[in-house]
Amino acid sequence: MSKATRATTMLVRPGIAFTLHSYAYDPDTESTGLQAAEALGEDPGRVLKTLMALVDGKPACVIVPSDHEVAMKKLAAAFDGKSAQMMKPADAERITGYKVGGISPFGQMRKVPAAIEEKALAHALVYVNGGQRGLQVRLAPRDIVALLDARVCAVVA
Repeated sequence: MSKATRATTMLVRPGIAFTLHSYAYDPDTESTGLQAAEALGEDPGRVLKTLMALVDGKPACVIVPSDHEVAMKKLAAAFDGKSAQMMKPADAERITGYKVGGISPFGQMRKVPAAIEEKALAHALVYVNGGQRGLQVRLAPRDIVALLDARVCAVVA
C-alpha cells in the first residue's frame, strides 16, 4: 500500500501535522468507518467518515463520526439548501477520484464545499481517510476545518 496519496500530499504542502495508520480493509463490511475504528482500537467518535452528498443537486462533502448518521435536513440547512441526499457511489467516485471506502476529504478531483460535524471538534485528534482503502490519517480537527474551509455545524441525527 502506497503511503503517498493526493490526500497526504495536500496535508504535506502546507505543513499540516499528521500521522498515517494502516489497517486491513474489509470490502464486505457494512460500515467502513466502524470497521476502521475497531481495527485501529479507537473510539468510533474519533474516526470520521467522509460522505459525499447532493444539496439542492450540488455536490457537498460531509465529515461525521463513524458511529453517527447524517440528518439530511440538517445537512441541507448547513449549506443553506432545501434538500439533501446521499450521492450515488459511482458519482462520488467520479467527483472525488477515490474509490468508495477510500474517499478522503483531502485531494479530491473537484473542490466541493465541506461540512464537519461539530462533535468532532471536541477531540484533540481525529482520524479521516487518507485517500486509500485501509489508510487513515490522524490529525487535529481544526486542521481539517482550516484546510477545507469547512463549515462546522450539527449535521448528525
